[in-house]
Amino acid sequence: MATLLTPLRGRASAPTAGERRLAERLGDKLEDDYLVWFDVPVGPLRTHPDFVVLHPRRGILVLETKDWALDTVVRADRELWDIAPGGHHKRVVNPLEQARHGAHAVVDALRRDPALVHHDGRYAGQLTFPWGYGVVFTRITRRQLEDSGMTETIDPDSVICADEMTDSVDPEDFQQRLWGFFRHRFNGALTVPQLDRVRWILFPEVRVRPAQGALFAGSAAHEPELPEQSALDVELPDVMAVMDLQQEQLARSLGAGHRVIHGVAGSGKTMILGYRAEYLARTSGPGAPPILVLCFNEPLAVSLAAGIRARGIVERVHVRHFHRWCHQQLTAYGQPIPADGDGFFDRLVDALAHAVERGHVPTGQYQAVLVDEGHDFRPEWLRLIVRMVDPETNSLLVLYDDAQNIYARARAKSFSFKSVGIQAQGRTTILRINYRNTTQILRLAQRVAAGILDPSECDEDGIPVLAPMSCGREGEEPLVVRAADLPAEAAIVADWLATAAESGRPWADLAVVCPDPTTLNACAYALRKRHLPYAVRRKTGDFRPGQPRVTLLSMRVSKGLEFPVVAVPGVGRLPGPDQEEVDAARLLYVAATRATERLLVTVSGDGPLGGRLGV
Repeated sequence: MATLLTPLRGRASAPTAGERRLAERLGDKLEDDYLVWFDVPVGPLRTHPDFVVLHPRRGILVLETKDWALDTVVRADRELWDIAPGGHHKRVVNPLEQARHGAHAVVDALRRDPALVHHDGRYAGQLTFPWGYGVVFTRITRRQLEDSGMTETIDPDSVICADEMTDSVDPEDFQQRLWGFFRHRFNGALTVPQLDRVRWILFPEVRVRPAQGALFAGSAAHEPELPEQSALDVELPDVMAVMDLQQEQLARSLGAGHRVIHGVAGSGKTMILGYRAEYLARTSGPGAPPILVLCFNEPLAVSLAAGIRARGIVERVHVRHFHRWCHQQLTAYGQPIPADGDGFFDRLVDALAHAVERGHVPTGQYQAVLVDEGHDFRPEWLRLIVRMVDPETNSLLVLYDDAQNIYARARAKSFSFKSVGIQAQGRTTILRINYRNTTQILRLAQRVAAGILDPSECDEDGIPVLAPMSCGREGEEPLVVRAADLPAEAAIVADWLATAAESGRPWADLAVVCPDPTTLNACAYALRKRHLPYAVRRKTGDFRPGQPRVTLLSMRVSKGLEFPVVAVPGVGRLPGPDQEEVDAARLLYVAATRATERLLVTVSGDGPLGGRLGV
């Protein structure tokens, strides 16, 4: 079965019955290695062919679909056709010419990439793979086409007719019709990097930045409109990173209702949340309720909010960490705020829950609620959040990875999403591939997390534990260094970061992720002693992403963030006081998987996690 991909945005008009039928046939009659985009804007000029079909050993094909009956066509020639759908006369371009124009727009966009063209010989400047185009008449049979004389105005070998796309048609015969649209044969096959480059060029909305998990990672669907020539002149990068096909399918298909995405660390959950938030913001009508994005960690909320501002949708999308949102809700509706002190945050949540129950704070305030790192949320928090969704939209998205549940919030074995009001049966997706980390970094993180990443199955409403699978991206082996004591660890970290900066790494790419305040202070002192720029995230408001300095923060608040170069000191101090080894292992797993390219781990002392690292 082919992979069928649909628009991220809603269509201006509903697909015709014939278009839907052809989409079904392409999905059913083509093999697994076919990719089919249905009604998706294409390339820098955002042309709009009905279907684009891509096969690594066949090439790329553009299809124009016409859901016309025979009597719809009044007159036809090689250039223009007169049609009368529903009795309304109009003149249109010959359908095959429409398909040709769409194909040339695709080819012109792809020819700009040196990796996709011949560089010498008779085919210099031409694509390295075949391309073609054709027309599908979903209500005109082959006999009708021939008897009507329309074959004088349109190449019959470039047409599929209604009786050639029935449910009973043999898949091989159907594919043979498509292959006949290609003017040339192809003896090789497109490589995976070439396929990714084709997708990057033709479908800007699936682009990601090198920092894969970044919110709205490189989405070009809503970048400022460029003049046609300017759009074609945009420089192409050497590396073209795109969503994988599961991510693309998921981002394009997310619809109304409650949905849960279980995804391993670095699987692109936050990226998909970003596309969903942007889609809802740009397609909602005037006066629609706002969209709420919630997470637990304040630094992650800061990072998400920066992405929202960059896309110019801050008025429509509100990003909050959970307790700040609770405080703002109580303040906005004139409810008393609990006194500071022990248990403040618990009492803050209780106060909001009671105010909602009494009707002093309204429910259904948001067009949609999107929850990142949902494993950090207690069941009673999720129950409260569900009530904030407008019942007319009923739009709720929860992202989840129980392997990263580092707050020791034990859940009853009977916990289910249904028990907190999340009705996601049949709308749960699992993402198993880690794209953030190199194979080497992920291997170390998995070694640390031995025992907590044992995969567990459950019903579709339960909470599985997922073992991450590497995307295969190679890199440097992480450095694991034994030191005499914590000051020595801090000095090693400072020297390593200084070397990284000297080699050209921006300071903003560098981070130190620490298990406790003592380690944090020791590393800050070592950086200050080396006169290296740094910023310590100690409290709410301290985190400033993108600043030209090394970021120092705790393991707990690092969750959801990523940096190309990460040092993790103080591992020999884990587990800490009153901390179980399994919880310490979760923390270290989270910390190690913040690194996208390079990782340093330092150990002093005799904590058991050092043994897991072989030092």
